Amino acid sequence: MTLRPPQTQPQQPGIESAMTPRPVSEGNHLKPAGRLLGKVALITGGDSGIGRAVAIAFAREGANIALNYLNEHTDAIETRTRVETLGRSCLLLPGDVGDSRECEKFVTATLAKYEGIDVVVNNAAEQHPQASLADITDAQLERTFRTNIFAHFYLTRAALPYLKKGATVINTTSVTAYRGSSHLLDYSATKGAIVAFTRSLALALVEKGIRVNAVAPGPIWTPLIPATFSKEKVASFGSDVPMKRAGEPEEVAPCYVFLASEEASYITGQVLHPNGGEIING
Repeated sequence: MTLRPPQTQPQQPGIESAMTPRPVSEGNHLKPAGRLLGKVALITGGDSGIGRAVAIAFAREGANIALNYLNEHTDAIETRTRVETLGRSCLLLPGDVGDSRECEKFVTATLAKYEGIDVVVNNAAEQHPQASLADITDAQLERTFRTNIFAHFYLTRAALPYLKKGATVINTTSVTAYRGSSHLLDYSATKGAIVAFTRSLALALVEKGIRVNAVAPGPIWTPLIPATFSKEKVASFGSDVPMKRAGEPEEVAPCYVFLASEEASYITGQVLHPNGGEIING
């Protein structure tokens, strides 16, 4: 069992450069094969964690990246630098995905830079543990839903007129959509909504030749973890799954590469589960 030093961060979405140890964003799980050569990917929450790993993995496969993030500028610049080192372009798009007008701006800026969008990755999220349903305020409920599911609607709606046959949408849901979480009621509800959104949008767009899928990670070591939980919870994070450890972002990124590529040409409306061995039904 791999334990991490107890640590917290003062606010979400958290800063990757402040974590000990740093999440592993790039590894040898995927051998580059030009799967996304010449493609343009718009990724939300792309400065760190899973979003960063996906951006790097996409760049290794030949994609140019439009990278949305909230306000973690140092992390975002670090991600851009790595993408550029790989020989691809990276456009930074700071702003709140929970605002529909901001999402329209992200799409407009991406089109102005790259003249097209081939892959939309709805990945940004937040979570706020509470001991009881009674402790979830109206403000928290609305904020969690805005970031975690409204943003999926906003960004995909804004990008849809520009998605051509062969384009893909990939949504980040969670293991909590399937097994629930007593202390993350609103978060789990949004992640369940993402599963339904994925399945329904896949049916709506299948005749256009646009595939829609999702990834449901289990416990993954990202900045959201120390920015969410107590030091004690962080230290044991991930130890309750069969593999007895949290996953690294680079262990999740290959799922996104596969779903974005032609290797998944007969897959739509589905969810992949990199979760350390949890058995999922539904």
